Amino acid sequence: VQLQAFGGGLAQAGGSLRLSCAASGTSISSIIIMGWYRQPPGKQRELVASITSGGSTNYADSVKGRFTIFRDNAKNTVSLQMNSLKPEDTAVYYCKVDRKVAEKYPLVPYWGQGTQVTVSS
Repeated sequence: VQLQAFGGGLAQAGGSLRLSCAASGTSISSIIIMGWYRQPPGKQRELVASITSGGSTNYADSVKGRFTIFRDNAKNTVSLQMNSLKPEDTAVYYCKVDRKVAEKYPLVPYWGQGTQVTVSS
């Protein structure tokens, strides 16, 4: 499974950015969870948002109401729309998928390369 992330960059506080991640090398039906994590400078990686194959979403409290995650099963992509950005959103953002490889077997995680998001005040 390969994950290719797009988007990111520099934005001013209050602005918007969109991240997208395309998964290849596997069928969409095997990807159970798609999500975005981030790692701020000097801090641990943390969940930003995730979405299941059934469409259930989960957001970090710090981004609720500002970020929206959605997936396009036809294109095998997951995107993160980030609005009302704050300087504290500055981080390297990582795409992650959890793939089902066999029945009664734990989901296998796959990580994409990080993409930098910098929000200036």
